[in-house]
Amino acid sequence: RWIRHPRYFNQLSSGLNIIGLAGEWLTATANTNMFTYEIAPVFIVMEEILLKKMYEIIGWDESEADGIFSPGGSISNLYSVLVARYKRYPEIKTKGMAALPDIVLFVSEHSHYSVKKAAAVLGIGMDNVIAIKCDERGKMIPSELEGNILKVKRQGKVPLYVSATAGTTVYGAFDPLTNIADICQKYNLWMHVDAAWGGGLLLSRRHAHKLSGIERANSVTWNPHKLMGVPLQCSAFLVHEKGLLQACNQLCAGYLFQPDKQYDTAYDTGDKSIQCGRHVDVFKLWLMWRAKGTQGFEILINRFLELTEYLYKQLKKRKHYELVFDAEPELTNVCFWYIPPSLQKIPRGSERERRLHQVIAPKIKARMIEEGTTMVSYQPHGNNVNFFRMVFSNSATKKSDIDFLLEEIERLGKDL
Repeated sequence: RWIRHPRYFNQLSSGLNIIGLAGEWLTATANTNMFTYEIAPVFIVMEEILLKKMYEIIGWDESEADGIFSPGGSISNLYSVLVARYKRYPEIKTKGMAALPDIVLFVSEHSHYSVKKAAAVLGIGMDNVIAIKCDERGKMIPSELEGNILKVKRQGKVPLYVSATAGTTVYGAFDPLTNIADICQKYNLWMHVDAAWGGGLLLSRRHAHKLSGIERANSVTWNPHKLMGVPLQCSAFLVHEKGLLQACNQLCAGYLFQPDKQYDTAYDTGDKSIQCGRHVDVFKLWLMWRAKGTQGFEILINRFLELTEYLYKQLKKRKHYELVFDAEPELTNVCFWYIPPSLQKIPRGSERERRLHQVIAPKIKARMIEEGTTMVSYQPHGNNVNFFRMVFSNSATKKSDIDFLLEEIERLGKDL
């Protein structure tokens, strides 16, 4: 019930699209698998069509690109490390990590934890993932990236891969993709763009410029189950080199991928995947895209950004709220503190910070859950104590719901 409620702001995925739900029902009814064309012909063709559409939107030639739908953005990001490593060191597939030098990955300090987890899963090791310093807005600082690449080279290690973020989880920040692409080109690093959250902005002519430079990436993660409102799960991993996914993951199991089938076996996509069984995640997206069109998604996403601007302006006007950083939102994330009357006259310092961190946000959130009226997440981040993070990804949310949230936070927290 909560996740479709217009006042549920807790996660990046929320709301319920009825057409997407119908697609999910029909997918379950078909109850098939995505590994071979012979058992999922329509779904495999749909996947190819939509992946080509996504390549085009990014700015890639469809004849040069490849991709696959995966079980969420964390797995898509894992694919990016997997193929980047295979591209540089194809011997990894047979000989393992012992045959490789020490390789290093670079992420922003505001990046999603999934790249670090991928390093642990793939045997690279979390100590070989370097977090690059960000500016106060949460964007990776290019000079810091270049300095760390040079430092790694001096240590005799191999800088392999950079993950830039287009829409960070907490601040909703966009790393400077063009500058990062220049550095990756200069030092021959694989450039991945984690656009799991912010990729949907590519569908908006008003906001797509925030991802300028994404066309220069070697790979991209894009989650339609976030900003585009597709029911969970729906994540695409896209790579700007055809054949690389297949070469990296192919094992040619004889009981599935017979080369003498009576159709073009290029449609058997199962060997591009690290999975065997693969859920049909594409049909609900295809159905929604047919129903809405690209323009329909654009209208939806523009509306989310308009709601974000409304919240930002409301917070600036209300005396009991402080913004974590005073800059217009780039995505739908808005980060703020509620300052109850008891803290209004307490000067900034350790006591005020302690109470904001230990009392205000946690207790208001607990009361929200008890009351069942609304839900919004909170977290600390860097040197900032617990603050609320609002996001918009629910098509049912209206300005009145934003007004309700702010008034409800005040009602629940005024005695703290």
